[in-house]
Amino acid sequence: MRTKTALRLGLPLFVLTGALIWFLPVLRETSGTPAPQPTAATAQRMEVVFVLDTTGSMGGLIAAAKEKIFAIAHAMTQANPAPEIAIGLVAYRDRGDDYVTRITDLSTDIDTVYSTLLDFHAAGGGDAPESVNAALYDAVHAISWSEDPSAYRVIFLVGDSPPHMDYDNEPQYPETARLAADRGIVINAILCGDNAQTESRWREIADLAQGRYFTVGQQGDAIAIDTPYDRRIAELSAELDDTRLYYGTPDVLVEANRKVAAADKLNREASAASRARRAAFNLTTSGAKSHYGDGELVKDVADGSVSLADIAEPELPEVMRPMDAGDRAAYLKSQTEQRARLSRELRELVAKRTAFVAARAKNHKGIEASLDHRIFDAVREQAGAKGFRYTDAPPAL
Repeated sequence: MRTKTALRLGLPLFVLTGALIWFLPVLRETSGTPAPQPTAATAQRMEVVFVLDTTGSMGGLIAAAKEKIFAIAHAMTQANPAPEIAIGLVAYRDRGDDYVTRITDLSTDIDTVYSTLLDFHAAGGGDAPESVNAALYDAVHAISWSEDPSAYRVIFLVGDSPPHMDYDNEPQYPETARLAADRGIVINAILCGDNAQTESRWREIADLAQGRYFTVGQQGDAIAIDTPYDRRIAELSAELDDTRLYYGTPDVLVEANRKVAAADKLNREASAASRARRAAFNLTTSGAKSHYGDGELVKDVADGSVSLADIAEPELPEVMRPMDAGDRAAYLKSQTEQRARLSRELRELVAKRTAFVAARAKNHKGIEASLDHRIFDAVREQAGAKGFRYTDAPPAL
């Protein structure tokens, strides 16, 4: 019997690879968070679910995904209008493996999604067909897709083996793909390697769901450029994380603690380059919404959403509860100033990193054929139909 584990993480409501975008953040000097933009109160959404084969042959691709998730998120932020980005994951293997599918629902908290991705490892498989039908079915039916017709909703199916078509009582991909298209969910099919049988299935899936088919090497053909600025950016980014102060009801604080734990995990386990990409993403308008989330005191006081004096003591950040009113105000001021200082230094270093990577990218002749560039091209074209506009495709990270 097919088993399915649903992991619903992050705030209520890729990942594979990404592309470097020219860094143009506009930040408040008082709080280190982006100033409000003259756009609609509710940002237009991009909802992206990566359906990943996690069997033994996919180790290189999974490693690339762990390096590049924040790069693809960063690439998506550069649309006009700036989107609200939600990412989800469906990992799949096959019957008889540790699991058939594992689901991470859509979340605007990219740190939490990334912390789940860190736990993905290639194992199992062995026979050529895998449970692709089950994975696509779950991606369409078990994910909390919005009903907003203006949202860009997309699935990236990534794998190297064809689907099992011989399992009884299991929905088949043609039915699932047609239903996705009816609901306005695009499916792009990415073949890793050169399996001819998989290619024919992947092409049909993309065609039925109004998406793109393309192929990459078994390792993903992702281009990742490390820089001499990465380690310092990663250190400063972790310090910026520590300026976050969450307040609110017990339920709000439980979610906030999960968010903080996810950031702590990635700061321990992710590479310096990946953490530098995360810092660049977090400094964008869209990225800051993901980074700070709801109920973050420094941001909310700075933008006038709340007054410190109006927060009941039980709903204050735990560190501030024993303080008197004067000490609370002084502590909040110190955190605000620390955030502004760190944000200024990060902006300077990320700008240098951007220039360094852009210069090195010129020497990579395969950029246009890389997974990074191909995914960005698909997003730019398909999101354009929803009113998002991008400028030139960026060099890869």
